Amino acid sequence: MADLPSGFWAGWIAVLTIVSLIGLIWLSLSIYMSREEYKSPVWDENLREGSTPAPLWWFWLMFALLIFSDIYLVLYPGLGSYRGALDWSQGRRLVHSKVAYNDDFEGVRKLVEVAPLETLHDDPDVMASAGRGFARNCAACHGSDGKGQASYFPNLIDDNWQWGGSANQIEQSIRMGRQGAMPAWADALGEDGVTQVTQYVIAMGDDEAAQEHDKGQELYEQFCVACHGIEGTGNVMLGAPSLVDDTWLYGSAEADVEHSIAIGRNGVMPAFQDRLDETQIRMLVAWLTRDSD
Repeated sequence: MADLPSGFWAGWIAVLTIVSLIGLIWLSLSIYMSREEYKSPVWDENLREGSTPAPLWWFWLMFALLIFSDIYLVLYPGLGSYRGALDWSQGRRLVHSKVAYNDDFEGVRKLVEVAPLETLHDDPDVMASAGRGFARNCAACHGSDGKGQASYFPNLIDDNWQWGGSANQIEQSIRMGRQGAMPAWADALGEDGVTQVTQYVIAMGDDEAAQEHDKGQELYEQFCVACHGIEGTGNVMLGAPSLVDDTWLYGSAEADVEHSIAIGRNGVMPAFQDRLDETQIRMLVAWLTRDSD
């Protein structure tokens, strides 16, 4: 993107600025430098219209501001495509700041990228910076403490990870995002079938209770086992969660589980590879795995 406007808009800005300055100068001079004797009329013998002009120091203040504006427009951009005597631009200033930042911190950033996670866990400055990065980019969904919220965004500080909890798997989730897809089974199972599968899924953690739902087990093995496994332990490669632990993202009540089976669920974790750089992603992975060692 160009630093300064060009073509028509550059000329328009320059003309508008110059005309405004000339108009302000003319207005000031016409008020303060061409004073004429004014005889105020008198009404009702002693009622006289006031004619005291504005104090002269107002003029000198305006004059000083005009001089300052002229000097500014000579030194800095302000007249269309004219760059100013100092050749300053916001874009170049930003580039200069980025270069200075890299000179000061590039070495530290490279160390963060290659350091073992255990080393990062023990560095309070890195963990503090990673926590601030989490607050800016992740807390809106997962909560400021990472424990999830709203029965839609998962807890990130427990040991249950839908897509796997290894450092590489967590990094993949942050970098590329995830797309969860639990299809709706209401049409395939029917109302009774949905109820039977729901009751079986809820009872799966208890072998004796599960045996009481033979029909639900039969339907589960027909429709659900491909993703969630014969024992309901899930599949991190597919993002299919375990059904035999105590973690239920959308709720463990019978109505919640029935809704998931009948209507389906679609969760989206956005990709952050274009928003975060390598160092920031590495620090987030370290922050999320800091209690797992």
